[in-house]
Amino acid sequence: MSPSLLAQGVALASAAGVSTYATVALLGVAARQGWIGELPAGLAALSSWWIIGLAAALYAVEFLATLIPGVASAWEAVHTFIRPVAGAGLAAATVYQGDGDGTMGLVAALLGGTLALGTQATKLGARVTIDASPEPVTNGAANLAELGFVGAVGLLVWQHPWVALGIALGMLVLVAVLVRTVWTSIGRGVGRLFGRQTGAR
Repeated sequence: MSPSLLAQGVALASAAGVSTYATVALLGVAARQGWIGELPAGLAALSSWWIIGLAAALYAVEFLATLIPGVASAWEAVHTFIRPVAGAGLAAATVYQGDGDGTMGLVAALLGGTLALGTQATKLGARVTIDASPEPVTNGAANLAELGFVGAVGLLVWQHPWVALGIALGMLVLVAVLVRTVWTSIGRGVGRLFGRQTGAR
């Protein structure tokens, strides 16, 4: 198996960590419309209209659910148990060659699942932060940004797998830093508030 195939699988796992449903629907549509080459054998089923329709319907539910403050955080928390597994499965399916040797599939699943978990955990932190804003506009903007990320990785990965993987890792680090910065600022603000209240007593 070529290293680039492993990079493709891991990059797709990162996209699945953001939205499994959007990733699956996008891959299926892209394959059927000829936007990308033929999918690897392990992913061939994704081009079925049944799979595309189901994934698109689930993504529509996800999009609407994550527009609602409070519900968005709960949705993301539940998907902590779904997206890493899906990411591991997509990574393993990408490298599947049908030769009976499951070693590389296991490697891809471990790497892909780990990256998908990191992506999902970072996204959960971001959604909890965004949910502090009691309006749907910020959540909607986040949804569109996530969809753009999934689309960029999902389409780029077939021609430039290492670039796609680099983008995925870069975005993961960037969002993690931003979330940490925001939470640190919130913590300091709360600390100063309680400090003033204690001093007033």
